[in-house]
Amino acid sequence: MGRKVIIIPDSFKGSISSAAAAGILGAAARKAGFETVEVPVADGGEGTIDCVLKITGGRKQAVRVTGPEGKDITAKYVITPNDEAVIEIAESTGITRQNGLHPMTAETFGFGQLILDALDSGVRKFFLGLGGSASTDCGLGMAAALGVRFQDGMGKCFIPCGQTLRDIAAIGTDGLDPRVGESSFCVLSDVTIPLFGPDGAAYVFSPQKGADPEQVRILDDGLRGAARLIEQATGCDPERISGAGAAGGAGYGCAAFLGARIKSGIEVMLELCGFDRMVGECDLIVTGEGSLDGQSLMGKVLSGIKAHSKGKPIVSFCGKCELGEDVLRTEGITAVEIGRDISLEESIRNGEKYLQQAAEEFFMGASVVFARRSEY
Repeated sequence: MGRKVIIIPDSFKGSISSAAAAGILGAAARKAGFETVEVPVADGGEGTIDCVLKITGGRKQAVRVTGPEGKDITAKYVITPNDEAVIEIAESTGITRQNGLHPMTAETFGFGQLILDALDSGVRKFFLGLGGSASTDCGLGMAAALGVRFQDGMGKCFIPCGQTLRDIAAIGTDGLDPRVGESSFCVLSDVTIPLFGPDGAAYVFSPQKGADPEQVRILDDGLRGAARLIEQATGCDPERISGAGAAGGAGYGCAAFLGARIKSGIEVMLELCGFDRMVGECDLIVTGEGSLDGQSLMGKVLSGIKAHSKGKPIVSFCGKCELGEDVLRTEGITAVEIGRDISLEESIRNGEKYLQQAAEEFFMGASVVFARRSEY
């Protein structure tokens, strides 16, 4: 019986990067006698550029940009050996790139500046990761950085943010950088939510960014109003864009102003790393993430892995599992909680220690099972 394991975790948000998790899981597996292939992945959120760099090689580019609070920060993106830019919104506009939460004023101007820098470097093929954003500005800060003009009722130009979406009276696209039209853009997104409405960007995600119920209503109204003007200016219908609500509506902004296609982030990552080929040569797939819940099966890393697993057993290490045993059994997933008898805060603070302990215990047990199977 074979003993080859694919180690392909996501990050454990706020605790362990996907690369660190892959290293810990891989070391535990090899200690128990398994052969491993380590492929840390992301689905478009934080850590995407590091995962791509590991898979494809290339170089990181550091740029001074405007962060979500309007202050200068340093953000990075990757240019692959094929001259493709991989840019994640979390680097320039991420919820972790600010002090406190600013749901009404966080903006995506820095995201556009990263795209502009890549255009200046000669890049014409882009992969844009939209996870982990702090903003709900429909990606209009990004568009402004690339030359789109937004005017209020007095004809004054401004850079929109969440609370000023409703102030937009006119949109001019004549100043959009012409190199955008020469380029291709693929958005990596793990969500399929619409732009506005009860299941849209403001209601689903802005509370996580700090918005109270009244602010959620204002943001949703702003997205609705902005969408009407964007559609008039670009011809892009938000209701025809699956994932328009990703990253506070940046999914729609990218589709409307960049002509971007929105694809599942994990699908793109699995294609880049040759996962289908790897699965054919393995006996066990091991993944991991901070919280194993319903969203894990809806467009995130685990759902992509499961779709390409070819029936191979899947084990998911997690800080917390919120899926019932019946769901796990139906989905064919074994969950291993690394912090079962400790507080969530302790699990996050010392995640690497608890992951190592859980991994070593699991793989030693799995080694015995594989050894017994080989006897028959």
